[in-house]
Amino acid sequence: MEYRRVKDQESDEVSQKDIESLGRSSFSNTAATSSLSIAGGLKGKYSWKLKSIVTLALTLLTSSQAILIVWSKRAGKYEYSVTTANFSVEALKCLLSLVALYRTWNVQGITEDNRLTTSFDEVSVYPIPAMLYMVKNLLQYYIFAYVDAPAYQILKNLNIISTGVLYRIILKKKLSEIQWAAFILLCAGCTTAQLNPSSDHVLQTPIQGWMMAIVMALLSGFAGVYTEAIIKKRPSRNINVQNFWLYIFGMLFNFIAICVQDFDAVINKGFFHGYSFITVLMILNHALSGIAVSMVMKYADNIVKVYSTSVAMLLTATVSVFLFNFHLSLAFFLGSTVVSVSVYLHSVGKPQQQK
Repeated sequence: MEYRRVKDQESDEVSQKDIESLGRSSFSNTAATSSLSIAGGLKGKYSWKLKSIVTLALTLLTSSQAILIVWSKRAGKYEYSVTTANFSVEALKCLLSLVALYRTWNVQGITEDNRLTTSFDEVSVYPIPAMLYMVKNLLQYYIFAYVDAPAYQILKNLNIISTGVLYRIILKKKLSEIQWAAFILLCAGCTTAQLNPSSDHVLQTPIQGWMMAIVMALLSGFAGVYTEAIIKKRPSRNINVQNFWLYIFGMLFNFIAICVQDFDAVINKGFFHGYSFITVLMILNHALSGIAVSMVMKYADNIVKVYSTSVAMLLTATVSVFLFNFHLSLAFFLGSTVVSVSVYLHSVGKPQQQK
């Protein structure tokens, strides 16, 4: 009997210890879960805040791009050399890439993936997209002889079609039925936005404007697909190194354009002749737009570009009403709505990868 009593006491002590141990373990797990929840909440809040800032920046930069180009004109023409403006944009982007690369070297050190090399295999792939972007960027100044800022924002979405078709041809990527339907909607939206019921001409934009918009879309699409193919060929390569060489060749081709088109004017009047505060803002806008797109790819997602593009069309039209006496017609509103829907459908209609 005495032995059984002692055993019962020992069992009670062991059970009590187990309960205390279980309680401590439960409290520890609860505390750990709570800490993870708080950390996750803070991270999610930071991510949402960063995504919001990037979205706002990209929207403002995209919507103000066409406005600043039109605003930089004086008496319907550019007093500055557009080739020097293009060169300045490429030089500023090159400088910003170098600054970002220098910060990477300070944090990570110089590695095989972020080292600047001058090998033929490294640099020989960049002249083609750099030349295409140079021609496309020059055309965007001359297209405003035929279109206004809101129409430009609408027609600029044609590069979605050229990019999609070139994706299919060059990178062998399949397009879903929804994406093909989005292309048709996009064409219909661009045409609707350009309807001009108060004139003998059916469309507000003349054939020259449409042709330039189509050429710009093809150049932008091919350059974008070609650049993506370069990046994906070596995905571990630091993006700032790749951007640096792209911008170096951009500067080279724009320097050739200066010599061919504006050499006498630059020699006699100076490189920055005709520049105004608006011109400087325009150059900053073009340079920062490239950085904003890179940040969207890194910190946000493709849907952010969709929303930014859609909102930018409406913002450009609204601001143009006050700055350039733009008439916001029902056709333009309906066309821009159809374009926004088509851009959204193209984004969400990507074919699902088979597992």
